Amino acid sequence: FFFFCSFGVRSLKVAKINISPAEEESAQEILVPADIDWEMLDKSKFFLLGAALFSGVSAILYPVVLVKTRQQVAQAQLSGVRTAFSIVKHEGFRALYRGFGTSLMGTIPARAFYMAALEVTKSNVGSATVKFGVPEPTAGAIANAVAGLSAAMAAQLAWTPIDVVSQRLMVQGSHPSCSSPCKYVNGIDAFRKIINTDGPRGLYRGFGISILTYAPSNAVWWASYSVAQRLVWGGIGCYHWKKDDESNDDVSSNSNTIRPDSKTVMAVQGISAAMAGGVSALITMPLDTIKTRLQVLDGEDNGRRGPTIGQTVRNLVKEGGWLACYRGLGPRCASMSMSATTMITTYEFLKRVSAKNQESLM
Repeated sequence: FFFFCSFGVRSLKVAKINISPAEEESAQEILVPADIDWEMLDKSKFFLLGAALFSGVSAILYPVVLVKTRQQVAQAQLSGVRTAFSIVKHEGFRALYRGFGTSLMGTIPARAFYMAALEVTKSNVGSATVKFGVPEPTAGAIANAVAGLSAAMAAQLAWTPIDVVSQRLMVQGSHPSCSSPCKYVNGIDAFRKIINTDGPRGLYRGFGISILTYAPSNAVWWASYSVAQRLVWGGIGCYHWKKDDESNDDVSSNSNTIRPDSKTVMAVQGISAAMAGGVSALITMPLDTIKTRLQVLDGEDNGRRGPTIGQTVRNLVKEGGWLACYRGLGPRCASMSMSATTMITTYEFLKRVSAKNQESLM
């Protein structure tokens, strides 16, 4: 879920959102406050505070991710709420955080790779496309898409081994949703046993499909986020001008322009992120389920060779038809929506407190 940590921020200076038809002479615009780019950040403060803030967010959302993972590897369909209550009943509350320490150790470097790749790529690509004469809105969209893709790929290099280990820890226990009996003492023990059994390749099981999962997920998220943001701003604009027309007392020459403050911008970003997270989760859910099974389940023989993508799909369809690919959809939608909303608002706050010149932001 950390892959959405910095979505919703722009590298270009000021965004003008025109929500009126192009043929109207008096355009209705919403002027979004200037953003903080890579050069304006105190890098040490940015990464240290970011590690602390996002670790806290990860701790809050981790139980939802664990429940989703249990549902994806279970051979029988069980609702997310019932799965969560059953885990607590049979294994205790601590079971909801099984593998969290390992996951946290991996998300810090992976998130650092992600944020650095995202900001550097976004800044450079954005500047380059503007120099080629591309309009700023289009340049921003291109820069964000390229940055999201490069950031996801950079983060996967550090994240996939941690993902494999933490998910193995997530699904072991006494609950019926567990795929296998307990066999790992902790993250280090799991790491050592995976290396001994499968070699280094075992830690990168599902790496290819992870890229195939997160690349379209990022693309779908960005497309959905852009549309959702325009819809939300359009609703705010329509409400503003309708209210202004009804009062009709203090009509000024600047009545066709809205200048929202930073709190309003963050609220719109959060709402748009939640909507985009739900859409992205729905579209990319089958790929995520296949990825999770590839990383968690062993082969049918001696466990030295994991199942292929084709075998995984056939097993899912055999267990519950094509709908089995959507096991854990509820927790994943909730996780991605909450994650995207929380990460965006947290990331905006992080960038503001990490800016070198705080006076310029007032």
